[in-house]
Amino acid sequence: MDNGVENSNTVTLRSVVVVSLISFAYLLFSVFLVGFKSDQVVLLLIFNSLFYASAVTRKFILGFSIFIIYWIIFDYMKAFPNYNFNPVHIADLYNFEKQLFGIHFQNKLLTPNEYWRVNGVTFLDVMSGIFYLCWIPVPLAVAAYLFFTNRKQFLLFSLTFVLVNFLGLIIYYLYPAAPPWYVQFNGFIFHPGTPGNTAGLAKFDVFFHADIFKSIYAKGSNVFAAMPSLHSSYPVIVLYYGLKNRLGLVNIFFGLVMVGIWFSAVYASHHYVLDVLAGILCAITGITIFNLLKSKAKWFNRFIDNYENLIK
Repeated sequence: MDNGVENSNTVTLRSVVVVSLISFAYLLFSVFLVGFKSDQVVLLLIFNSLFYASAVTRKFILGFSIFIIYWIIFDYMKAFPNYNFNPVHIADLYNFEKQLFGIHFQNKLLTPNEYWRVNGVTFLDVMSGIFYLCWIPVPLAVAAYLFFTNRKQFLLFSLTFVLVNFLGLIIYYLYPAAPPWYVQFNGFIFHPGTPGNTAGLAKFDVFFHADIFKSIYAKGSNVFAAMPSLHSSYPVIVLYYGLKNRLGLVNIFFGLVMVGIWFSAVYASHHYVLDVLAGILCAITGITIFNLLKSKAKWFNRFIDNYENLIK
């Protein structure tokens, strides 16, 4: 490898120029697509600070750029709402959920979301919030652990994670779907540009007198992206790589988080059971496709090897 960006042990004039151009292009493109936001500056500060701080932090941020690229693409969804490309599924998804998983309660047939909305308890309000807060920190913690213990497994985990997300994004555009809370507040009438909503997670915020979920969902890219539930996909990937890397008893924790997130997604009215099942299937499909590429595609293995060399 030459002494440019491909060599992460040293900072060269070429690497400075490339990183500066990428940073400027990202900020310019973001302002053009979704408008200026302080998050964009924070992201650039973090990336540039870690890139220039030391060889270790440089390799760390280059490795985690896999996640950064996905986050940027997800953020750019705001500029291209999926409801502009295909009709949003509201009533049909709601009725199908009720048909398959409906619960009879007080002479009415309710979706599981509706049932838990009237039968929720404070303990479940708190636990669902705790589990839902794990959907990003736990995968990132696993990625960080693998980065410092096994760079190859870190890359396999990270690339699988992003592949599953891209599958989810494709489905978002092919099948725009409203979440359960949308029906609660808006019925079956489609209202483009509907802002995000904390739904049942608002009870967690109220209990702790904080706006944790309110601040998270205020930044949502598109509320009509409930199918599949990628919240439900992530813990599947985590548990798979936890088992693959023989992480021992921590896999029990991963399993509990996985089931907890699945339940919380429905309990808090952010996803139907169908969304959760679709998220699980999306994870399994992504893992399968990734493993097939790994076993069959030489170009893919060369890419992984080159990336691994970059962050070793």
